[in-house]
Amino acid sequence: MIGNFMADGIKGKKYLNYPLDVQIGILLHREIDTFTDSNPIVKQSTKRLHSNYSHYSGVIVDILYDHFLAKNWSAYSKIPLEDFIQNFYEVLRRKFDILPTRVKRFVPYMISDNWLLSYSHIDGIQKVLNGMNSRTQNKSHMNLATIELERYYSEFQTEFTLFFHELMVFSNKKLQQIIQEKYP
Repeated sequence: MIGNFMADGIKGKKYLNYPLDVQIGILLHREIDTFTDSNPIVKQSTKRLHSNYSHYSGVIVDILYDHFLAKNWSAYSKIPLEDFIQNFYEVLRRKFDILPTRVKRFVPYMISDNWLLSYSHIDGIQKVLNGMNSRTQNKSHMNLATIELERYYSEFQTEFTLFFHELMVFSNKKLQQIIQEKYP
């Protein structure tokens, strides 16, 4: 869980500096990124946004898909979303010392503002997009993407649902492969 969460902050072979379970999470996250970036369903969602957001459209789709995951959580897990999130935040607190510096800077805000739960509502997604837009010095205009989210809500939701099913199958298979490689 921690490896998957912090994977974007770990470059190259630096993942080898972490405990084996964290390495597995980092490697799985990299595989998921590759799978997602080449997936035709994700490309369809991204294409809908490309004319307004250019290369930021992939980041926006990732955030929009987070919304649909949070909103429809009970379709994917028997653990209530609030319980899962609180458990995850507790794991973050316990493993805080191994997080990359960049991640350590935002985790306290993530927990105190309960970002993950806020993803289930459009206003929560709006806050995320506002923050991302400000980090691009307002050049990305990502803060406007909730307009497309609301306009094409059913299309994005359908695409997410189709994609997430494929992602779950892929992730389970890939996780088993990575574990077999790490624990021969």
